[in-house]
Amino acid sequence: MNTYINYLLLLLTWSSAVMAQRAPASIAIEPGVSLELARQRGAAISEIQYQLHFNIPSAINVAIEANEELSFNLSTVPPILQLDFKQSADHVKKIRVNGTSIAVNLQNEHLLIDAEYLRTGSNHIAIQFIAGNESLNRNPDYLYALFVPAHARTAFPCFDQPDLKASFKLSLTVPDDWKVLANGQKVDSLVNNKRNTYHFSNTEKLPTYLFSFTAGKFKELKRSMGRRSMDFLHRETDSNKIKLSIDSIFIAHHEANTFLENWTGIPYPFQKVGFVAIPDFQFGGMEHPGVVHYKSSSLFLGEGSTKDQFISRANLIYHETAHMWFGDLVTMKWFNDVWMKEVFANFIADKVTEELMGKQTFNLKFLQNHYPAAYAIDRTRGANPIRQQLDNLQHAGSMYGNIIYHKAPIMMRQLEQLMGTVNFQKGIQEYLQQYAYKNATWPDLIAILNKHSEANLNEWNKIWVNQPGRPVFDYQIKYKGNKIHKFKIRQQAEMGNKRIWPQNFSIQLIYANHTKNISVHLQEETLNLKGMKGLERPNAILFNADGMGYGLFPVDQALMNEVFKLQDPVARAAVYINAFENVLAGQSFKPAELLQLFTQGLQTEQNEMNLRLLTDYLTNLYWTFSTTAERLAFSPVLEKALWTAMEQQKLPNHKKILFNAYQNSYLSEDAAKTIYRIWEKKQAPEGVKLNEDDYTALALFIALKTDSATTVLQQEAARITNIDRKNRLLFLIPALSSKVEERDSFFNSLKDRKNRGKESWVNAGLAYLHHPLRQHSSINYLPESLELLEEIQKTGDIFFPQSWLSATFGNYQSQEAYQVVSAFLEEHPTYNTNLKDKILQATDNLYRSQTILKQEVN
Repeated sequence: MNTYINYLLLLLTWSSAVMAQRAPASIAIEPGVSLELARQRGAAISEIQYQLHFNIPSAINVAIEANEELSFNLSTVPPILQLDFKQSADHVKKIRVNGTSIAVNLQNEHLLIDAEYLRTGSNHIAIQFIAGNESLNRNPDYLYALFVPAHARTAFPCFDQPDLKASFKLSLTVPDDWKVLANGQKVDSLVNNKRNTYHFSNTEKLPTYLFSFTAGKFKELKRSMGRRSMDFLHRETDSNKIKLSIDSIFIAHHEANTFLENWTGIPYPFQKVGFVAIPDFQFGGMEHPGVVHYKSSSLFLGEGSTKDQFISRANLIYHETAHMWFGDLVTMKWFNDVWMKEVFANFIADKVTEELMGKQTFNLKFLQNHYPAAYAIDRTRGANPIRQQLDNLQHAGSMYGNIIYHKAPIMMRQLEQLMGTVNFQKGIQEYLQQYAYKNATWPDLIAILNKHSEANLNEWNKIWVNQPGRPVFDYQIKYKGNKIHKFKIRQQAEMGNKRIWPQNFSIQLIYANHTKNISVHLQEETLNLKGMKGLERPNAILFNADGMGYGLFPVDQALMNEVFKLQDPVARAAVYINAFENVLAGQSFKPAELLQLFTQGLQTEQNEMNLRLLTDYLTNLYWTFSTTAERLAFSPVLEKALWTAMEQQKLPNHKKILFNAYQNSYLSEDAAKTIYRIWEKKQAPEGVKLNEDDYTALALFIALKTDSATTVLQQEAARITNIDRKNRLLFLIPALSSKVEERDSFFNSLKDRKNRGKESWVNAGLAYLHHPLRQHSSINYLPESLELLEEIQKTGDIFFPQSWLSATFGNYQSQEAYQVVSAFLEEHPTYNTNLKDKILQATDNLYRSQTILKQEVN
């Protein structure tokens, strides 16, 4: 008997030990969604279904009452189930768990449910609550839900992590004169007492950041193209823009979907195609299936729009459409891989551009779109790798930036070249099929691509994806007589440890009446180009002639005499980019020299996109890398050159690009009178087409550059008929006031979150507030601007910290401003690493100007 009891006790002890090992550990209850919490929930929770109803009043100051039915399976029951809800406890009115009413326990942004109310298998939670407004973007007569990267938890209780995909069954009650759009199809609607309740079909499996809806006073359009119908909501009132844009918008979506279906081998993966144009949307676009959000000004273009704007609109639509497969169908498991969806969206969007607009336009657009933006971060002391570490989703917004949007597509293009286009496409198709409606990591994709590649992608990945920075190239050339005897090229890391970037690019030898391209396949630190031996001595050498290579390339001084004669627009763009990057690196040119050279090219450059690139570099050199004395001395030269080139260029878009540069840079009284007359009479220079937005921009520049002309903005506001554009201008007026105290008041108002709701307005206001012509007073705002950064990161959308810093510091060059930044970083030695990097990135021009301008003076 005793033996049996002992055996039983031993068995019970062993069973308890096993259960203890298998029981989920308690996870710390902390703000955000920690990686530890996400992993525990991801392993235990499945088959999630949300049923949500939002009762949206017409008055913006009245709370949105809401109900939620949440069903899910648990494989193991945690000690405490954490449901994410970033609101105060009084927002939760009632909660029932598996039929039992429980007390509201909300701590550190989590609604807590004890294990005693849960069970393995099916669970059901019913919640009555007040929806949080923070990410519902409420305006007086419309709203839109924007939850990326982890903001759904501000609106309703949820499992707000990307690998807990769920189906969403939504209903909305709104004023009867409002239109609605959501992820699912509209099933039915019921009108009651001037209120309309819409029911939507259940969605495919989506992460919470892709769940969305829009409601408000919109115009509703429907089109069918091929076998697909499309819904479109917008608030545009300009009849000319509507006439010139609507067809193009629908066609671009149809073309993008058709291309993606063919390239991926997978039909459009969601139940509907729908999109909405939102005034002053925070981003260019956001890829919610069935309800893609776009910035209205990016979609609606008028007669005065440039070719670059039309290509950018098409590229934006292609980008958001590509997300339906890359990001929406297959979603990253954790936001450290958010770059995967963005790189594929950009990469595929570029492929659609190539398919529809031709190879030369694609190559030029790819070079101009991606390289300057990638270099602007990768050259800085705050450069980050493509793939970053992320411990908590509350910091996920800091993952976004130019590295994932612009360096990553360059990396992906190099990868495609390394693998071959056919093998690359096969690998991507296998990846999409294997992980459809699921989640995947970058190592998951690399494992699949490795099967289709002869190269070792793991080693390649360490350099391109896991480490920041770019290579710097130099070369040695030796001649025997008039022939090249030896040509050796070398690369080294610009900063940090020794690394080699495997890549392909071309070098062009330029002769009196022909050119010769030499392909470079660089896999080592140095490479002797044997194919160069015996070739005639060239007049000049152009590095990265095809725009494929990545890094800081040398600039042959002799080339600058030939640059505007080069026939290939891609080659000319490569020269412009290389030359500017060399100025910033303190090599080859001084800013004033390059400013003079680029000014000479204004009349010669006949490619519209290159002309825009030239004028962008011109204004950057003029405002940021010229001293005040140099700027005043060169201003008459630049004004004359821009106006003369505008008159001599034949195409309207060329003329408009030059006119825009003129209004940006003019300083003389005569120019000011000319600009004022154009604005007052609404009489554009001959051949230049200006629309309402252009005249508003003119009014803003007039107010900025003429202290006595602030009434111009009030007159301009009276001329604007579109309420959304009028409200934007009224918001900006104090930032351009001639009175310092009014500008002080504008800046101080931004300390209150409610005044930062329209982030694009804030960024525009900051750019005017900190314009070089106003920095004598606005420099006083710099310390507080840095102190506000952590709050900006916590309360703003994903791009706001970077844009806040860029709009604030982008044009400063003074030692005093640089000391503000240095002092802040010294006083905060344990400052958030990602935000510190953002500061270093945004103040790189300021940092470099300390050396560059000192050299100029000397």
